[in-house]
Amino acid sequence: MARASSYLPKLVKTKIYKTGQTRGADDDVIYQNRVGRNSTVLIPYKDYEICKQAPSESGQYENGFIVLIKPEDYFSSLTHKGLILGKNLLVFYETREQWIKYPPLKNWKAAISRNFPLGGEYVARIPATTSEGQSKIVEGFCTSLMKGAGIRVYEYSTLQNNNDCKLQLEVLFWSCKDIEELIKGTENPSAVRNYIIELKNEAMKKGLYDRTKLEQARIVDADGYTICPLCLQHISAIGFCRKIQQAEGRVVPDLTVTEVSLFHIRELRTGEFNHRPYNLGWGHHHCNVVVKDSGIDATLDWMRHVLIKNNIKTL
Repeated sequence: MARASSYLPKLVKTKIYKTGQTRGADDDVIYQNRVGRNSTVLIPYKDYEICKQAPSESGQYENGFIVLIKPEDYFSSLTHKGLILGKNLLVFYETREQWIKYPPLKNWKAAISRNFPLGGEYVARIPATTSEGQSKIVEGFCTSLMKGAGIRVYEYSTLQNNNDCKLQLEVLFWSCKDIEELIKGTENPSAVRNYIIELKNEAMKKGLYDRTKLEQARIVDADGYTICPLCLQHISAIGFCRKIQQAEGRVVPDLTVTEVSLFHIRELRTGEFNHRPYNLGWGHHHCNVVVKDSGIDATLDWMRHVLIKNNIKTL
């Protein structure tokens, strides 16, 4: 079968590729910036019990995990759920109060490796305090090649799962109601149509093109056309490459945000691994902004409440 790059518009190809990466992260935070979703996972100590098993047959994270424990929790207990400092556990300093009250022990070093041995026992990301003239404290995982200790645990996905998601998302792109308009503008429309048929057959064989599941998940409509999971309106194939309209007076010349973006049906949350097939769709950028991390159901309840407060009747 022809490679996707042969027919996918460049912006769409890039958009699908980026779905396999985590969200952005600044240098001053503990997380890595836009890396693969199967990278080393960072698990908050309080969430270890519900996150220690990875969403794979073996239950193992493909590139391991590191548990981050608050200094007050570490120094108040002699046992730490079987975790070993410097192997899969690090003390994480986030506030200046923690740094002063529970300073790193004299023999401790800032960690520098994402794999055992971690090269240290602690990591720090403490912001500056302008009122007191104290500079920020950034120790551990801060070199150019090792910025960030790992990824947020709820963004994790196995490599195979990532590939399955990308295949399903490409099928959804080719399932847009206005896709024929785009196809007609290509050099060889018949070849593109054949490619789409082959792609959908491949997805079907892998269990990634169940129309009933996609419809129940609010990803496609009854006719199989791709829809926005929130407003349920058809997604435009052209919208994948069209930048969002900017408000007058707030125009940004280098804006890269398009009308369509990745949409998690059930939001990403700790303890669940929701970057998976049948939970990913394409949605309108503005609808995605409204939902944020609240989830569709909670957002619809909020919208219903707003309408009632404004005396607008709902069905």
